Amino acid sequence: MIDRLLCDIYKSSRRDEMYLYVVRGDSLKDLPDALREVFGPPIMVMPIMLIPDKPMARTTAVKVMTSVRQQGFYLQMPPAKEPGMLDMYRAPTEGRY
Repeated sequence: MIDRLLCDIYKSSRRDEMYLYVVRGDSLKDLPDALREVFGPPIMVMPIMLIPDKPMARTTAVKVMTSVRQQGFYLQMPPAKEPGMLDMYRAPTEGRY
């Protein structure tokens, strides 16, 4: 028998690239208050069928499945910004215009 988990993916209304995975049909009211406060009102993205070997962009399906089964959710945080990356495109401010 293949291990499967049907989840819904929600994106945060407060932070770009923050996503929440929950079991399909579970109430988001059961999430911790602190998580709901940081995440903001959830925006449904899509349902997804997870299997252990499903390729994923920033994590593994096994990690998501384990977290959803143990905690009731998996929170995918935005990728870390590399220091200095935004500075490369910033306009000079030293009066050299």
